[in-house]
Amino acid sequence: MQLHAEDVFRRLDYNGAMLRSLAVFCGSSPGAASIYRETAGEVGRLLGERAIRLVYGGGHVGLMGVVADACLNAGGRVVGVIPQALADREVAHRGLTELRIVGSMHERKAVMAELSDAFLALPGGYGTWDELFEALTWSQLGIQNKTCGLLNVNGYYDSMIAMADRAVAEGFIRDSNRELLLSDTDVARLLDRLNHAAVPGTRAGGRPTA
Repeated sequence: MQLHAEDVFRRLDYNGAMLRSLAVFCGSSPGAASIYRETAGEVGRLLGERAIRLVYGGGHVGLMGVVADACLNAGGRVVGVIPQALADREVAHRGLTELRIVGSMHERKAVMAELSDAFLALPGGYGTWDELFEALTWSQLGIQNKTCGLLNVNGYYDSMIAMADRAVAEGFIRDSNRELLLSDTDVARLLDRLNHAAVPGTRAGGRPTA
C-alpha cells in the first residue's frame, strides 16, 4: 500500500511535533457581538499565514463561514466535513479546497479527528461543545494523542473553564487530564501553545501510560 506524506506524518507521535492540521469547532451563528466574528477571522488568517490546514464543519454560515473564508483569503487550505442532511439544506461552503460529505454527525466528528493534529473551539453552542468534549474524552481515554484549546473570546468560556477546575477539585477529573484542555484569550499565543503541547499520560499510538 502506497502512503502519502500526510499519512506517514499521522502515524508519528504528535507530542512536540509541528502543528500541520487543526480542527476548529465554532458556531453556525455569528454571535451577538462583532468581536466573535473579528476573532474568527483572525484565526482563519493566522492558519493561512502559518500554512496550517483548517479542518472544520463545512458550512458557509456564522463563524464557520468567517473562519473558512479568512483562511482561504490568506492562501490557506480548508477542508470542510459536513453531513449530507446539512449539505442538502444548502449550508455547505462550495468554495473550499476540499469538501467531504459524510453520512452522519458521528462520522463528521470521526473524520475531523482523523484529519487533525489538535482541536480548537471558538465560541459556539451545543454542537461546538459536543465536538469539543468528545475530542477531549477521546484524548483522556487514550483513543487519540491530541490536545484541545479553548479560545476564550470576550470571557465567553469563563464558566466552562471554572467548571473544569471545579471538576478537578471535586475529584471528577485528574490534574493530568485537566491539562488536555488549554485556554487563552490571544489567538496567536494559543496556536503556539497547541503547536508545542504534549499530551500528558500518553505515548505514541494514543495508548495510556501505566
